[in-house]
Amino acid sequence: MALPDAGGKVAQAEVIGYDPMRTLAVHLVRPKMSIWARLAAIWRYRDLLRGLVAKEIRVKYKDSALGFIWSLLNPAMFILIYYIVFQKILGNGIPLFAIFLATGLLCWNLFQAGVLGATGSVVNNASLVKKVAFPREILALASVGSALVFFLFQAVVLGVFLLVFGVTPDLGYVWLAPIALLALLIVSSALAVLLSAINVYMRDMQHLMEILLQAWFWATPVVYPFMLMASKIARLHLVWLYLVNPVTPVALTFQRAFYAKTDPIGVGGQVVHILPHYSAMWYLGVLGLFIVGGSALFLVALSVFGRLEGNFAEEL
Repeated sequence: MALPDAGGKVAQAEVIGYDPMRTLAVHLVRPKMSIWARLAAIWRYRDLLRGLVAKEIRVKYKDSALGFIWSLLNPAMFILIYYIVFQKILGNGIPLFAIFLATGLLCWNLFQAGVLGATGSVVNNASLVKKVAFPREILALASVGSALVFFLFQAVVLGVFLLVFGVTPDLGYVWLAPIALLALLIVSSALAVLLSAINVYMRDMQHLMEILLQAWFWATPVVYPFMLMASKIARLHLVWLYLVNPVTPVALTFQRAFYAKTDPIGVGGQVVHILPHYSAMWYLGVLGLFIVGGSALFLVALSVFGRLEGNFAEEL
């Protein structure tokens, strides 16, 4: 018996036994579809991907009077609160701490929202998976796509506050921001596809990721300066291990480009060591490694997804 697979091709099913109480027992053989065929299928269904991204955004603000404006108000209020609390009231030692925090959070929010949303994407769309033949990977990629849209909204707010606070981006590093964003999207997409497939069989994965992402957040220099952690582990020669975190070089790139301060003068005239004095070429090299490594991980994720999706209908 022939059944359509995720790419519209045909997968074979074989009879494995006969039971007097049932007419036929059928076992689905996993579709034989190469990784490159999967990539081609995703490209063919790119209009569906755009539609799913738009749907996720519409659902988020359904019946909301302000709609997309909330995507601008939330980060704006966040920056204002941190400016008042940490800069004016508590006197945080990091100059313009709200801007420093916002540049790092800009990257982290995209990563967290994309990965966490994608983990449950296949399970949450079970009825669609059972009824329609399309590349199921698109469900996970749509979560990353919607996270990218909200990233762009938040980037607009950050740009406004850079003007308000008179912060001038470092033009020698700004050109690295799109490359850093590309690296983050590739890694996020790879994890999204991989985890969305695993979650079909292990439903606790989504809850586990919520916990792991909390720990992951504190392993990323968003709330605290990179140099604070680097100085503590430099004696152990483990700075490289800290940089293995794929969000770290991306956050550092955005901080270096838009916060644009490596050793500013803090409270009481003290020099605060915030960002490393790495050259733009160093950032480019590290980001290039993550783009290559993330692309390889994405291909692995597609392969794993293909091996697991043959029994999605049964598990869902």
